Amino acid sequence: MPQTASHPRAKVAVLISGTGSNMAALLYASRRDDCPYEIVLVASNDPEAKGLRLAEAEGVATFALPHKGMKRAEHDAAMEEQVLASGAEYIALAGYMRILSPEFVSRWEGRMLNIHPSLLPKYKGLDTHARAIEAGDSHAGCSVHLVTAELDDGPVLGQTPVAIMPGDTPDTLAGRVLYAEHQLYSRMLEELVSRPYRADWLLEKVSELALSLPEAEPRESHGAPGWHTGGKSGKFFAHFNDQHHGEPHVAVLVKTDGPDELAALVERDPDVWFRPAYYGASGWAGLILNRPGVDWDHVRSWLERSWRSVAPKRLTSLIDAAEQF
Repeated sequence: MPQTASHPRAKVAVLISGTGSNMAALLYASRRDDCPYEIVLVASNDPEAKGLRLAEAEGVATFALPHKGMKRAEHDAAMEEQVLASGAEYIALAGYMRILSPEFVSRWEGRMLNIHPSLLPKYKGLDTHARAIEAGDSHAGCSVHLVTAELDDGPVLGQTPVAIMPGDTPDTLAGRVLYAEHQLYSRMLEELVSRPYRADWLLEKVSELALSLPEAEPRESHGAPGWHTGGKSGKFFAHFNDQHHGEPHVAVLVKTDGPDELAALVERDPDVWFRPAYYGASGWAGLILNRPGVDWDHVRSWLERSWRSVAPKRLTSLIDAAEQF
């Protein structure tokens, strides 16, 4: 499989309803040797969608299923079945003129994105260019956002403003915004699929989980981020490892019961665990984060277990009492 210097390319399915110009922009951007994603499927609710022909010509698998006569959830399920069969890890909506069922959206939370022709949160829905002109705005533009159950309401990943010129009509403005869309969408998709391998994003994610524990606070240890609990006399329950001591891993270090459990974890699943060069002798285990398919509930449970191993009883008893309700 083609891959970047550091990790395999993410597999992306693109859903379209028409000409698929944004799909084409994503596809041709993916042909760069260093692009972190590849398009593995182009699917549509319209078998006559012109974008399907382009995808076929470029050697990309396609699928089409008319939605007429089908319940929304049934059509979504059929489309999703094809997406999963393609091996796609992400879905990019590119002019897909369907409101998706909440169940479908929920299953792809954080892994489905869309491009919208306005500077969100302005002008959700349709007729965005006419509404921007009518409002007297100096700029229109486009936004790439994660998809949530609320229409055009997910977290915005990036935006490009486009100046509204004197005499602009919705059509002339739309033409220039489309150029911006083609540039923005591929950049934001690249950024999204690269997140799980970036140390800064992984540190933010781990820190959010660690600091949700009682009396947890960030504290550096040997120049690296860590998390501590129990006040001044407390102890560290986790450390962040960003390829330290020549190791290739970005990881969170958590406490085990000792060297025997550490050795067992590494032997059983060496793609998930490693023995840290600096901390391993005392039973700290490295939980690898810069890899595909990290189970963040698993990371959360190990952080809590590690926290419990050093936290004062007055804190662990609070957690125990809360879990009984």
